[in-house]
Amino acid sequence: MQSSKILVSHWRKSIQVQVNRNLAINRHFNTNPAVVLSTNKTFTFDQQRQQQQTQKRWSTTTAAINGNNTTTSVKSSPPKHDWDRAVSEAERIVGYPTSFLSLRWLLSDEIANVALYLRKLVGSSHPLLKTAKGLLYNGKNTMQAWGLIVLLISKAAGHAPSVPDMEQDKSAGVLHSQRGLVEVTEMIRISHLIHNSLVNLQRSTKASQDSASYDDMTFGNKIGLLIGDYLLSHSSAEMANLRNQVVVEMISSTVRDFSESEFIGERDEQNNPLPSRPGTKPLQQTSKTISTTDIDFCREDVLKPMNINKYLGDPEKEWEARNILNVGSLLGKSCSASLLLAQQSEELQKKAYLFGKHLSLAWQACIDAEPFQLSSLPYDTTFSLVSAPVLFHLEYDPKLYDEIEKGKVSVENVDYNKIHKAILQGPGLEKTKQLQRKHTTAALKVLESFPNNDARKALENIILAMQDL
Repeated sequence: MQSSKILVSHWRKSIQVQVNRNLAINRHFNTNPAVVLSTNKTFTFDQQRQQQQTQKRWSTTTAAINGNNTTTSVKSSPPKHDWDRAVSEAERIVGYPTSFLSLRWLLSDEIANVALYLRKLVGSSHPLLKTAKGLLYNGKNTMQAWGLIVLLISKAAGHAPSVPDMEQDKSAGVLHSQRGLVEVTEMIRISHLIHNSLVNLQRSTKASQDSASYDDMTFGNKIGLLIGDYLLSHSSAEMANLRNQVVVEMISSTVRDFSESEFIGERDEQNNPLPSRPGTKPLQQTSKTISTTDIDFCREDVLKPMNINKYLGDPEKEWEARNILNVGSLLGKSCSASLLLAQQSEELQKKAYLFGKHLSLAWQACIDAEPFQLSSLPYDTTFSLVSAPVLFHLEYDPKLYDEIEKGKVSVENVDYNKIHKAILQGPGLEKTKQLQRKHTTAALKVLESFPNNDARKALENIILAMQDL
């Protein structure tokens, strides 16, 4: 009994010490009533836990304030859209990762043999290595994400009730024929990128004067031509298996568009495109301003070639026309063909084409602006002379064309650092960002025509994440 009284006495003394400590803390923080602690002599375990949490929050806040030497509260920055998370979520929705890099392709004998030959190019400066690196370690360049876009737009639109059950992949919500179309799209796209990696060797260039360099470039051209032709021919066989003549015609026309894009304007000796000289007047003038939708194929028939001559000389229209042929045609027509396989209405097929076109243009504007996000150009780095920032700056400062014109003889004569520095001081980069927002907004507006489901939401997340790249 005596021991119990002693324990109670010690307990009361410890409570009193805690109360005195809390009173001292209250007097220290009496300027802020939100942190006044309770002074009751009777405590419950919940009250003690709550006070400990309050003291911990104040300790953290005080440390943050002292570290920043400011009395204002620290606000967290608004969250950005995660590109990798957006793509992973999209792949989960369609139940299908990037088709070209699937095991079926990586483990094939043809691709394995090509990879062995590619190893012989290591150490050389052939552009094919850069293209291969972009395909395997694409990061945010999204070379392989085109098929994912087609699958998402296919699932967002759905399919007609008349489609047989055996054609449906009900677990993913798309058709087997749409998956086949996706592989065709990616094979055509990658074959085009590889063919663009070929080097135009001439006896007057420095590469021909160095026998070792010339042999590397020649060997790289042979490998690039072999890979590109193999993918293009295999895509034709896969496309024939779709057994839809309209789809075959539509996708085949994209190969024609790729070829047509190679004959726009002037080229240097390496067949790289050069911008039109500033002040060049379009061959066909109209009394009204041409809108974005007018820079396109014929509305009644997207299979007809585009009349690009009337757009040359205007920076924005020339850029859009070049890239519709080079990137927008394949993605737009693939989205439209996918809905054709699903037996959707013609109006929805046109909406899918417009979505793919605007998304690809916004994508390209993002890629064009990437080299100009840095204050200085990295060593031995170049950029396209027909990219949007260059075209917009030439309109602002036509004298810069004299530097670009040096590349007609040899691309090594062009001072890319000078052009890069000049563009950073002009309005070209800001106009490129406005161009990206313009086509991003157009793509989101077209997407409103599709049912509101998880696939449509995934497309919106990808577009929003692309803005943060």
